[in-house]
Formats: sequence, C-alpha cells, structure tokens
Amino acid sequence: MISVNTNSGAMVALEYLNQTQAQLTKTQNAINTGLKVSSAKDDGATYAIAQNMRGDVAGYAAVTDSLNRGTSAVDVAMSAGQSISDLLIQMKQKALSAADSSIDTASRQALNQDFVALRDQITTIVKNAVFNGFNLIDASTTKITALASADGTRRISVSAIAMSLGSSIVTVASAGTVSTLAKATAMVKTIEASLTNVDAALAKFSAGAKKFSIQTTFVQQLSDTLTTGIGNLVDANMAQESALLTSLQTKQQLGVQALSIANQAPSTILSLFR
Repeated sequence: MISVNTNSGAMVALEYLNQTQAQLTKTQNAINTGLKVSSAKDDGATYAIAQNMRGDVAGYAAVTDSLNRGTSAVDVAMSAGQSISDLLIQMKQKALSAADSSIDTASRQALNQDFVALRDQITTIVKNAVFNGFNLIDASTTKITALASADGTRRISVSAIAMSLGSSIVTVASAGTVSTLAKATAMVKTIEASLTNVDAALAKFSAGAKKFSIQTTFVQQLSDTLTTGIGNLVDANMAQESALLTSLQTKQQLGVQALSIANQAPSTILSLFR
C-alpha cells in the first residue's frame, strides 16, 4: 500500500539508522578514551568491578609508600649502626694502645683524647639517625610499622634497637675513658662485647629491611596484576574498534541513502493523478 500518511519504509530506515548512529557513538567514544567501558552507562556491572579493582590498586600504592618509608628508616638505622661499628673498631685500637704498659703517661693521655672524641661521635651519630621522624637507635621508639595490605588490616614492623652509649648494645659508658692502664685494659673487653652486640643488631635490622623489601616486591606484583586485570575488563581493542568504525560509517551512509529513498516514495503518488 502506498500512503502519504504512513511511510513504513522511512520508519524502518530511520530505526536502523538510529541504531547505527548509537553504535557509532559508542565506538567513537571507545576510540577517544581507549576504553570499551568508560562509564557505568556502558556496562554497569563491569564498571563496578573495575572501580573496586582501581580502589585496590590505589590502596596498594599507599602500601608501597608506607613500605618505602619503613625501608628508608631501617636503612638509616643500619647506616648509623655500621658507622658505630667502625668507630668501635677505632676505639678498640686506641684502648689497646693505651693498655700497653710500656707507654708513658703523656702518650696515654693523647690516646685518651682520641678515644673520647671517637666515643662522643657515637652520640652524634645516634642523635642524627632520623628519617621521617623515626629514630630506631636512640630508644625514642620501640618499632616502625608499615602497611602490608590494601585494606589496612595487615601490617609488618621492625623493632628498634637502642645503640646509645651505656645501652645494652653499646656498653661503653658515656663517660668511659682509657686514661689509666686499668681503665684501658677493661675498656678493650667492653668494646669487644659492644662490637659483637652491634653486629648482631645490624643483622636484625638487615632481616627487617629484607622483610620490607619482600613485601614491597609482592605488593608491586599484585598491583601490576590488578592493573592488567582492569585493562582486560575495560580497555578497548583498538584494531577491532577501528574496523568496526569503518563498518558503521559505511552502514550510516547506506542508512542515510535508504532513508532518502524511502522518503521519496510518497511522491510517486503524484504520477497516479497526472
């Protein structure tokens, strides 16, 4: 039936043209953003899953920052401990020299002055072994704790070890000297014990740093895996989208032509009345 009131062909052509235009808009958006799911409108379920995973990735970024801060604090403590160990070795040399009964008083006093300077340097090192407000060797804190999970429920920590003069690790007293033969002789044993203690403390710090390092590596790998998973969910296949774009543009042009032909159909009625 040919009618001037109802043009079924035009309506069908317009319906398919609108569908093609909607698909074309979606494809162009995927090409522009690089995402096949860029909003909840595209795919609500997939978008929600991707957003949750993005939240986890952001959480792991915070965990990595926390672990890096903890690692740096331990590294500072280890560096300070190594310097203290080196000073103790030099102090042992001075004490041994002062414990020699064959040297005179003036020589022993000169050695004592060097010993005291080295001794006081330990205090300076301990006070300055600070990172981000944490000092793990001056007894100001008991441990440093870092995040270990994206939800903040799991944490790992490294215990502090006081290395100040007169502590259980560095047993050399803050006023210890080698000014006499007896003091020098006793100091040698004290320093040897302190060296053993400091080396053991460094081993503990090293184990703590390794713990942070292992967790940091794991968190980074987990974050990378999640990021890849997000990409699998929402990233557009650009080769596929490019081919689809060409196809839809062709369909769009054909749809426009089909609609134009359908719109001309009622005009054929005029020929019936000539």
